[in-house]
Amino acid sequence: MALFAVMLAAIAYVVLAATLLAPADPHGARVEQLTIHSQAVGRDLGVEVMVPARLSEPRGKRPLLVFLHGRGGSEDTFTEDEAVYAGLAKLGGQAPIVAFPDGGDHSYWHDRAEGDWGRYVMREVIPAVERRFGTDRHRIAIGGISMGGFGAYDLALHHPRRFCAVGGHSPALWFHAGETAPGAFDGPADFARNDVVGTVEANPDAFGSMRVWNDYGSEDPFRVYDEGFVAAMKRGGADFTTHSWPGGHDSTYWDAHWAQYLRFYANSLAHCG
Repeated sequence: MALFAVMLAAIAYVVLAATLLAPADPHGARVEQLTIHSQAVGRDLGVEVMVPARLSEPRGKRPLLVFLHGRGGSEDTFTEDEAVYAGLAKLGGQAPIVAFPDGGDHSYWHDRAEGDWGRYVMREVIPAVERRFGTDRHRIAIGGISMGGFGAYDLALHHPRRFCAVGGHSPALWFHAGETAPGAFDGPADFARNDVVGTVEANPDAFGSMRVWNDYGSEDPFRVYDEGFVAAMKRGGADFTTHSWPGGHDSTYWDAHWAQYLRFYANSLAHCG
């Protein structure tokens, strides 16, 4: 019986290693690592860059998607996710280069007391990727999940002519400073400078000519705030796409929709410039 139990345990480990522990299939894409010696934040930060299997554009013309992780994530949060590779592969020659910068544990991707995280993305990450991979400075989209979704919207609102498209996937949004997650902002004044929903309520066309995407799960704790953002956006004339699908604020929900996210960015990048 003991031998039989050992055999069962060995078989279970093999099955686990072949599934959960196996590396993601890159579908022909490759990932390269950059290190940013950031003056904006005051430390070295990694950026993982996913290069699709097919690059249909020459250097200087390649589209770029900058994608921001959520709270507690890092530059490798998405480069270990097979749903990302599979979604990119479906785009064929239309697939963009995708940069995943490290945004720390709870930077919320904006300039604040601990460092200028927005400046880091705009003036350090994007130029470094452009130099290394030959991306087109006029064909850039930005998106993110949760904290990253907030950051993508916030950066796009502060730089309305810089991006072709912006996407928030289950973005962490709030109506008032007192509702925010601990550590998300330095205080009420910091929130006011980066109030995404308030900015759009004041001006539904604040994103300018960018294509804008928003999605959230039916059980997402940020749903009420995302619904407020959607209602404000619909009062303007932006090219706006919104979805509410079944699910919560977790990787199961996001993995089910990566192909749709990437298709939105690829289509937007194909028509900008």
